[in-house]
Order: sequence, then C-alpha cells, then structure tokens
Amino acid sequence: MKKYVTKRYLFGFGLVAFSIVYVSLPLIKTRPVEAQTPQTSAVAQTPQTSAVFDSQGRMKVPTGFRKWVFVGAPLTPEGLNNGKYNCDAAGKNCTRSNFPEYHHVYIEQKNVDVYLKTGDFPEGTVIVKELTRVLDPKFPDGSRTEPSGRGYFNGEYNGIDVSIKDSKKYANTNGWGYYTFGHHPMPYDETSEERPISECAGCHIANVAKTDMTYIQFYPLLREKKGY
Repeated sequence: MKKYVTKRYLFGFGLVAFSIVYVSLPLIKTRPVEAQTPQTSAVAQTPQTSAVFDSQGRMKVPTGFRKWVFVGAPLTPEGLNNGKYNCDAAGKNCTRSNFPEYHHVYIEQKNVDVYLKTGDFPEGTVIVKELTRVLDPKFPDGSRTEPSGRGYFNGEYNGIDVSIKDSKKYANTNGWGYYTFGHHPMPYDETSEERPISECAGCHIANVAKTDMTYIQFYPLLREKKGY
C-alpha cells in the first residue's frame, strides 16, 4: 500500500512539473525575439547621429560638442576682409568676413576614427563650426601684441554652423545638410532650418566635393592622417 501511494505521489508531482515547463516554453522562446526585432530594425533604418531635430524638422542647437575632437581653427579676420555679410534686416551692422573670425571645428572621435581609416565620414557624422571673434584688435589688420608676439587671439564666441551627413535625406547636396544658428554673440538661435544651397552647400559643392564635402586641407589631423 505504501509503495502504491508513493508511486501515485511521484507521478502527480512529475505531471505538474512537466505542465509548468510546457506552458513556460513558448515564453522562453518568444520574449527575446519580441525585444530584439524593433531595435534591429531601428538601427538598420536610421543613421547614428548626435543631431537632434524638433517636431517641425528643425535642428536644435548642438550641445556638448566642445568635448569632441578639435580638428582645427581657420581664421578670417575682419581686418583682412572687405566684404558685406551678416547684415541685419535694415542692411546695417554687416561684417566684413562671412564667418567672423576664428572657425573652431569639432567632430566626434568615432567619426574621426572612421575618416582616418577610410577617407570618408560615416553616415550621421555631425561637424560643428563654432566662431569666435579675435580679441580686442589694436592694429588695422585686427591683430594685437601679446607676450608671445603680435598676432591673433581668441575673443568672444560668435556663432555656430553645423553640417550633417545623410546621403538619403540630403541627396540633392551631395549627401550633406547645412544649418546655422547665427553669426553673432551668445545666446545662439535655438533652432535652424536647413540652409539653402546658395548659402552653404553650393560653396562646398564647388570647392570640396571630392573630399566628402569638407575642407580637409585646413585640418592637419584629417589631411595628414597621422593619427592622434
């Protein structure tokens, strides 16, 4: 009698355990697939980028870029130019250079790394150009004298321009889109529409279409490809 009860008890316990495993098995199989599918799809369809856009498609002014790789700083002093740019609505308060005056250029390291290996920037690359004025000019050419000698030194922040690589979105401008947040002291404009071809992309197409729409010749790190 005891053996019979024991066998019935073991058989019942085994049946319950089998039922639990059988019911749980579909959950074990399906959960990872449900969790991974949307993520894989999103990565495949959207370029990895640090650019942020609002609901109207305007780019938001970038932040945190001063931590990126600083690749160079071309200089176009007001004292060496005689143009008429960045005028206000009344046509006054114009600047003599289009990008006054230092152009501090920043790119995320992961995108610099790819360029150094391949000679092309990956999709989603953002290039930030932050302008600064020269410091208190003392001579007609905009220079001044400091202990290190006569020259140009950084003054106040004076604007931000941004370019972003997305070959599908910006197919009409060789795969790059251009935005500006003003050429004036801080605070910068909070958002920017994509700029017309005549304002930004046209110059890049005419001059640097063969170097991924970027003035590589001005940045030794990118031009020489010697590494960090």
